[in-house]
Amino acid sequence: MRILADMVHTTPHILDVSEIVRPEQKLKEREAFRDYSEKNPLQQRVKKTYYEMHTNQTVDFVKSQHEKWLKFDHVECTIMEALDKLNSLVDESDPDFDLPNIVHAFQTAERIRADYPEDDWFHLVGLIHDLGKIMAFYSMPQWAVVGDTFPVGCLPQASVVYGMDSFKDNKDMQDSRYNTQLGMYEKNCGMKNVIMSWGHDEYLYQVIKNHCEKAGTEIPEGGMYAIRFHSFFPWHTGGDYNYFMNDEDTDLMKWVMRLSQYDLYTKSTNIPDIEALKPYYQSLIDKYLPGNVAF
Repeated sequence: MRILADMVHTTPHILDVSEIVRPEQKLKEREAFRDYSEKNPLQQRVKKTYYEMHTNQTVDFVKSQHEKWLKFDHVECTIMEALDKLNSLVDESDPDFDLPNIVHAFQTAERIRADYPEDDWFHLVGLIHDLGKIMAFYSMPQWAVVGDTFPVGCLPQASVVYGMDSFKDNKDMQDSRYNTQLGMYEKNCGMKNVIMSWGHDEYLYQVIKNHCEKAGTEIPEGGMYAIRFHSFFPWHTGGDYNYFMNDEDTDLMKWVMRLSQYDLYTKSTNIPDIEALKPYYQSLIDKYLPGNVAF
């Protein structure tokens, strides 16, 4: 591991709000759905995080984060080193699940592997999908690392957590370029051409894209879509923003939904034998993401 920028936190605490509040009716019967009451202190923190997110995630903010993070000049490390690093991250979203983050990574990957044995790239995607959370070591606020994502530069839609009230102080909502349904975009422009709120999904997508271009490797587009949009619940689960979709989005959305399903519903106390599994996953890393990856 080569540290290029000093880490501010050695054991950052993170509250993954996407795992706590799931307003979509279709998810309320799922095994891992958890509903905290409005008076619960944890629920209040979740609400505060989303209100801060929806206030501060503007077009200008997201562009500034692209400028900051897409230089890929914070740390260079192997994928396994990055997974080990995330073990220092304390996930406060589940106080009853006190297991290292690497366990969730392998749980997700193994569930995917069992259901899609021929798609080795999808196994790898399940393993690495949270690696963008490495930003938390550099004093990034919670609302710019975790939580449901959404497009900036257009009007928020009904299924966004906490609704329009949470955007009342967002300056883009006073800007006529951004406060309509399409905002700065055109109908059917394609999700690739939409600027998403900044978080670990978009960051990891850009990191992997950059590395594959340099290494001459390729993860299938379904895997890249899954990494980039798995927290975009207002789209793939809420049914909003479909007017931005083109034919490619319609075809690839299934992979986004599949990863999201395994991500949310694989946490358990059934711990896989990580050391026994590492050789298989290292072979996938060597195939798709060899060497040191620049974050």
